[in-house]
Amino acid sequence: MDHIVGYIDTLWPSLRLVALVGVALVTHALVILIRRLATYYLARKPGRYPKLRSIATLTTSGIVFSLYFFAVGLTLREFGVSLTAYLASASVLGLAIGFGSQGLVQDVVTGLTFIFSDLVNVGDLVEISGQTGIVKGITMRFVELENALGARVFIPNRTISNVIDYPRGYVRCIVDVTLRGNDAAKQAAETTAIELMQGMHDQFPGILMTNPSTEGRIRLKSGKEFLRIKFRIWPNRGQPIETTYRQELTAELKRHDPDYEDWMIAVGYEVEQKKTPTFQNWPRPRES
Repeated sequence: MDHIVGYIDTLWPSLRLVALVGVALVTHALVILIRRLATYYLARKPGRYPKLRSIATLTTSGIVFSLYFFAVGLTLREFGVSLTAYLASASVLGLAIGFGSQGLVQDVVTGLTFIFSDLVNVGDLVEISGQTGIVKGITMRFVELENALGARVFIPNRTISNVIDYPRGYVRCIVDVTLRGNDAAKQAAETTAIELMQGMHDQFPGILMTNPSTEGRIRLKSGKEFLRIKFRIWPNRGQPIETTYRQELTAELKRHDPDYEDWMIAVGYEVEQKKTPTFQNWPRPRES
């Protein structure tokens, strides 16, 4: 910067004005070029580095601010403003803004923590400060989620108190339906359970992330046999399965077997862990 200032000082006043205009135009052109290059690069690889967009945005903003700050300083110098005084006043103004906007500073610090750490990633299913959804963006001020209803939720970084990350991207709800009687009775109960299972996706699409499936009959060493049904649901959205599905299925099974009890249909939850890829199983086949 000292070399540029020294060179401008050697010019005639009219040429200095032309030089300042040229500096302003070059600065503006560089700003446009940097922003377009960043947008182009991120658009080509949107999912390869999910946090790269936030880092690139921060870097681009810093470069743009530095360029404009330099151009403004040169312009003010022509009106008699010392560059030393300009830098000092900018530092004091920055401190004043920092003290007056502590919440904003806290947002930025927490946002940097999210970006440079491995807490959450874009595309993860998380629960943050009581809000559940898929992470759509991590910025300097907000974490953006898309919830089960398709709504966008913006959570200020400074309000984040706890984070729950669902590694599989869903919660597994398992329904075990006890099968009783002879083979015909068991087959009838299995058919009824599957038919009602298939209707759950049409009736409650907002709670299910994919179509439900069945693991088939399971027989324990004690001789108990049951049908296991698996639902992939949004976190904390399993009430229709616990109530509507379970009650309808119980009522249907009692019509054919009056001794069938409510406890014979068990509803449970689990979060399956991600399998770590190895050289033997890489690339990992897509799950059904």
